[in-house]
Amino acid sequence: MALVQLIISGVALGCIYALIALGFVLIYKATETVNFAQGELMMLGAFAGLVLIQTVGLSFWLAVPLAVIATMALGVALERVVIRPILGQPQFTVVMLTIGVGYLARGLITMIPDIGSTTSTLAVPYQGQVWNLGGAVISIDQLTVIGTTAALCALLYAMFRYTKLGIAMQAASQNQLAAYYMGIPVRRLNGLVWGLSAGVAALAGLLLAPITFVHANMGFIGLKAFPAAVVGGFGSLPGAIVGGLIIGLVEAFAGFYLPEGFKDIAAYVVVLAMLVIKPNGLFGGAARKKV
Repeated sequence: MALVQLIISGVALGCIYALIALGFVLIYKATETVNFAQGELMMLGAFAGLVLIQTVGLSFWLAVPLAVIATMALGVALERVVIRPILGQPQFTVVMLTIGVGYLARGLITMIPDIGSTTSTLAVPYQGQVWNLGGAVISIDQLTVIGTTAALCALLYAMFRYTKLGIAMQAASQNQLAAYYMGIPVRRLNGLVWGLSAGVAALAGLLLAPITFVHANMGFIGLKAFPAAVVGGFGSLPGAIVGGLIIGLVEAFAGFYLPEGFKDIAAYVVVLAMLVIKPNGLFGGAARKKV
């Protein structure tokens, strides 16, 4: 039964990594840039839910969608005000800018009295509940993470497959210039992609908060989600999900079977092995450029 618990724990953690990795991939496919502030957007979403529940007094079921919507609006504003003016500059410029945005977000959060400088618990209706499955004690928190991630993936699949907005996003990610000439508002779509990735990150933070805690440094989990995106293939949405699950399972088993400390480096060992065996990731295609 310990094996079942390990698998459930690894899959739940992998789902968090997968959601953040989805944000990495969405932005990369749309703008060919990497948002290293993705983990901080997750942190801001968790803090937004905490403030709405503890300070404003809203119920959990009302606070969660409002926190996600607020973080999505922040993502759109971030793309419009900070990212769009420097598009076309070397990618190193965008990388350093998003890293700076992450540091700024952490600094601003720590300045909030009574909340930013402490470690808080996000109260949820299913807090502490467990399900006994043939001797294996499964946390409802973990099952909620897995179920919500599966539902979100189904919604994203339906959006990209069956809606005009999703098809337009796919077209813009393939060739922005051709999409623009076909009448697709590429700039507006880029803003929507940043908003969507921010909302997904916020949902990941709200799902993670009951399992761990809400604090200013929880965004560093994005450093584990980045390897998940690399393992799956940086341009592949299904790859982000599979990569997240792989990293989560590897961490869970490394933490249980290997000496202390191996859990923290397990994700990067997997990345190094993947770069040696299949540099483009599990679902990544070979990039070809004519010269």
